[in-house]
Amino acid sequence: MRNLAKSILNVMMIILLASTAGKAQTTTAYTKYVNTFIGTAPMNDPKILGYTLPKGWRSWAGLVFPGSSLPNAMVQLSPITAYGSGAGYQYEDTVIYGFAHTNKGHWNLCNIPILPVSNPAPGNKFGSRFSHQRESSAPGFYQVYLDDYNVNVSLTSTLRCGYHKYEYKNNTGRQILFDLAKANSRVNTWRIEQDGDYAVQGFQGGENIYFYAKLNTKIAKLDTVAAGHRNGFAMLHLADGGTGPVELKIGLSFVSTANAKENLEKEIGNKTFDEIRNEATQTWENLLSKIQVKGGTPKQKQLFYSCFYRSFLWPALRSDVNGEYTDVKNQVVKADFNYYTVPSLWDTYRNKDVLLEIVSPKVTLDVIKSMKDMGDKTGFIPTFFHGDHAASSIAGAYLRGIDDFDIKDVYRLLLRNANVEGGTRPFITEYIQKGYISDPDIANPVVETKAKAGVSTTLEYAYDDYSVAQIAKKLGDTANYRILMARSKNYKNMFDPSTRFMRGRLANGDWIKNFNPQQPYYEYMYREANAWQVSFYVPHDIPGLIALYGGPKKFEAKLDSLFTLPWNPNYIARNVETMVGQYCQGNQPDHEAPFEYIFIGKPEKSQKMIDYILNHLYGIGDKGLELSGMDDAGEMSSWYVFSSLGLYPFSATDPKYVVTVPLFDEVKWTTSNGRTLTITKPGKGRDLTAIKVNGKKINGYFVSHDLFKNGGNIDIVTK
Repeated sequence: MRNLAKSILNVMMIILLASTAGKAQTTTAYTKYVNTFIGTAPMNDPKILGYTLPKGWRSWAGLVFPGSSLPNAMVQLSPITAYGSGAGYQYEDTVIYGFAHTNKGHWNLCNIPILPVSNPAPGNKFGSRFSHQRESSAPGFYQVYLDDYNVNVSLTSTLRCGYHKYEYKNNTGRQILFDLAKANSRVNTWRIEQDGDYAVQGFQGGENIYFYAKLNTKIAKLDTVAAGHRNGFAMLHLADGGTGPVELKIGLSFVSTANAKENLEKEIGNKTFDEIRNEATQTWENLLSKIQVKGGTPKQKQLFYSCFYRSFLWPALRSDVNGEYTDVKNQVVKADFNYYTVPSLWDTYRNKDVLLEIVSPKVTLDVIKSMKDMGDKTGFIPTFFHGDHAASSIAGAYLRGIDDFDIKDVYRLLLRNANVEGGTRPFITEYIQKGYISDPDIANPVVETKAKAGVSTTLEYAYDDYSVAQIAKKLGDTANYRILMARSKNYKNMFDPSTRFMRGRLANGDWIKNFNPQQPYYEYMYREANAWQVSFYVPHDIPGLIALYGGPKKFEAKLDSLFTLPWNPNYIARNVETMVGQYCQGNQPDHEAPFEYIFIGKPEKSQKMIDYILNHLYGIGDKGLELSGMDDAGEMSSWYVFSSLGLYPFSATDPKYVVTVPLFDEVKWTTSNGRTLTITKPGKGRDLTAIKVNGKKINGYFVSHDLFKNGGNIDIVTK
């Protein structure tokens, strides 16, 4: 009997352990530092912005979402407080209108919004007040209490699916709104239909997303109002009587409802909410633990891991578990790689794409294959917004050892980008013939004046030419290497020695007469910048730029003026904000400038500026939730990650990094092949005096990417 009782007890213990295993919380050694609300609050301080916000304006700062996502996932499941806003969520808002399933932070996406409601008021207006006191989040999780509907909402997600848990206070009159006419992207049609007693399926046009949603509660009926139209919606009425949480599991697909259903079955299936949440937490723990820091302040550690997290939300997955995706020609195809969106290249080639290459080389490889797929079908490798910066991202990845793709065919397409009109590079014929891109002479140009952004375009094409040239060199194409390297010097054609600025030129070669170097423009001469901010952009040839300025002393004086000449508060361009003198941290065009003192042997001046930006222009405001500008798909966050670690990819194409003083005493970076790069900084000094690599002092300030391949030690000596 004793043995029998003991056996029964053992069986009961096994059952008990099995039943609680899914509820056990995953260790949160690194995710605990992440605050997903950083960047959701508005930045209003005119002393930081550089000007007083006009009435009715909200600064373009942060524009991030606080909801659930996995790294580079299809699904970003997050609350919507303001349709048409950058990421759908604004911290100062008090009403939630739904929980959408896609997000980037560029005033787009926010698709398939769903909202649990309870005994709503008559009519077609839905939404609930909420408070931050009853709201929480973590990587892969979001929770909020909807005050008007008395529903506690918890959200988690997988790569292609969302998992909603609704705890209704009242178990009668429970409804779920599918607000399918709404999104940040324009919706041109929508549909929804019931599939049995516990599921619905449908489609939202515009981004063309299919969904399949399964509930644990019986659907009493499905009502649609103005089906397919922009003023319509659908409402699920749930059967009364249930007392437990209502759970809704939803799969997405850009191919079909059948694929959405398959994504749901394969990624969630019968798993519980806690199991999916724990898996999401563990996924983020695995990624964030690749860089372990010691020292620094609690705020610096929070900002570091929050920025590290934010750097891995875009590009987004677009293929299904069965390998199918809808290609650039709207054809359904199947591949043996994951298909992704085009990266936010104008922003992210500078640093974030490099971080992706180091931490997630498989994702980088699939992103390159995705862009090649687009190029094969259009004749050109795609770009984003401005420039041809896939050239840098692809060349940088290739030179860092990510080469399991058809580099010769990608190179062929990049050469077409660099030479053929009508593709990725507007005005390429003029650029090749003249060595620059002209703009017209406008009598009274304003911020919104339309033109070619000729100065920025010329400088960016010069860098893109340099990038393609590095592939040509690696492949032994000497002829194109020489041509492209010669073209990479075209930046010199925009330098006006009389003003010592990069200045717009007319088609006949004359300088544009109405020239004010402090006036910012969206696309006249400069792209989202003024002459000060663009005149230091030559990441591939800073020695050549220094020579244009007349040598190190004159270059230093000009760089000093960049950071000290006060910004004119009458010059207001919405995304040219957060000024340090004329330098703009809130937008990308001059993000290399703080490092440029290093090239004239003045690392202490670079460090002073870098430290100021790290410590004053991230985590701004009383609650520390403000950022200095748009995060732009992770570029702003990646700037912080690299700069705080003391390594920065000054020229993202080149497999090397400029060394500065890290914020942390020790950094242990586990590379993709399992090696460890350790960076140490003993003492409190912030002035760099020496760099030792594997115990040996180096000349200069750059270290090779080989340290990420082989592992090693960087010792920072300061005073």
